Amino acid sequence: MATIEGTFERSSSLKVAIVVARFNDLITNKLLSGCLDCLSRHGIDISESSSQLDIAWVPGSFELPIISQELARKLKYDVVITLGAVIRGDTPHFDVVIAEASKGIATVSRETGVPIIFGVLTTDTMQQALERAGIKNNLGWSYALQAIEMGSLMKALS
Repeated sequence: MATIEGTFERSSSLKVAIVVARFNDLITNKLLSGCLDCLSRHGIDISESSSQLDIAWVPGSFELPIISQELARKLKYDVVITLGAVIRGDTPHFDVVIAEASKGIATVSRETGVPIIFGVLTTDTMQQALERAGIKNNLGWSYALQAIEMGSLMKALS
């Protein structure tokens, strides 16, 4: 029986793209900060001149799938991380945005074979989003860990 797992040891060879939604940037900037900290601590060069990391900014979470798709199709990246924050309001807009973002990101991952990490917070309040972006725990760190594990797992399978 073969056991195939992702590791965190060979992450220095991974090529990562991060797609960040500008809407709710108070939250997404904190997620990005946690994500970059984790990647750096696991051996990925996050400097301005890095050949391992690219960051793309989009207007909002609804636009995450299309840019993730373009980046994944380039076959340059081992993994793509999406970062966004959709906070429930008084209209059904929340439901539409998160449904399309989540379906779109899942579709891109399946169609391209590139792991796309779903790092989109879906909360009822700004306070909940702030708690998940750094006050209590920065989920950006967790999204980066998922990316490292999935990127190394995909390499192990090839």
